[in-house]
Amino acid sequence: MSTTSFGPVGTDTDILVPFPDPPPRHPDEMSSHRHLSEQGAPYLLNWHFANPDTTLITAELYIAPEPRSGIKGLRVPDLMIAFDVDPEACHRSNAYIISEQGKPPDFVLEVASRSTGRIDVRDKPADYAALGIPEYWRFDETGEHHGQRLAGDRLVGDRYEPIEITERPDGGLEGYSEVLELYLRWDDGWLQWHDPETGRAIMNLAEMQRIAEEERQGRLEAQKARLEAEQRAEEERQAKMAERQARLKAEQRAEEERQARLEAEQQIRELEAKLHQRRH
Repeated sequence: MSTTSFGPVGTDTDILVPFPDPPPRHPDEMSSHRHLSEQGAPYLLNWHFANPDTTLITAELYIAPEPRSGIKGLRVPDLMIAFDVDPEACHRSNAYIISEQGKPPDFVLEVASRSTGRIDVRDKPADYAALGIPEYWRFDETGEHHGQRLAGDRLVGDRYEPIEITERPDGGLEGYSEVLELYLRWDDGWLQWHDPETGRAIMNLAEMQRIAEEERQGRLEAQKARLEAEQRAEEERQAKMAERQARLKAEQRAEEERQARLEAEQQIRELEAKLHQRRH
């Protein structure tokens, strides 16, 4: 009896295997990806959306229409975001399978590099539109590879329409993502994510580390306070025990003194009785 797992093998059997890992990136692509990795973009966005059970925020994952899709021609976006999906299914199949999730990803982003810049602009829009992905964004540190430092497209029907990108007073660029309800910004060569509700950038990696450190310190302080309270309680218990022992010893000494006094009084009475007998 055959067993079924998820994956891309298109055979006549019912056995499917997980998709392979995407091929290693070109060295200049690795350089470009510091915009995502150094700022911890997937972690920040996961923190911001705070619903890991139904939200997928990832990179290095194939997007496939069907489980039996071959990997030829499949895209691996630099960043992919999908809401109301089953992330565990992606982990099992090692791919985002649209038929399995019942919908395409909501958002994809490509970071420019010398080796992929032209493909990002020329080929991928049609590919992502064909998959039905609502928004496709491109980020280019210098604008050299994409021809624009920041660009976004929104799916209208079966074609992408450009999202308005505006220049900020500080020289930065920004565009609004309806699916994320965030502004994407090109800021002095870096990609930033801004929340219009707060008017601030979503938490950055340094802030996350600071909060994590504060939480760690809080836990340590709480643990220290608990240990100190336990120590004080133990010291009080020991003090009460010592006080009780001292009281018992004092009572024992008092009883011994009383017994000694009674014995002395008894001896005196006996001596007096003997003296009285001798006199008479």
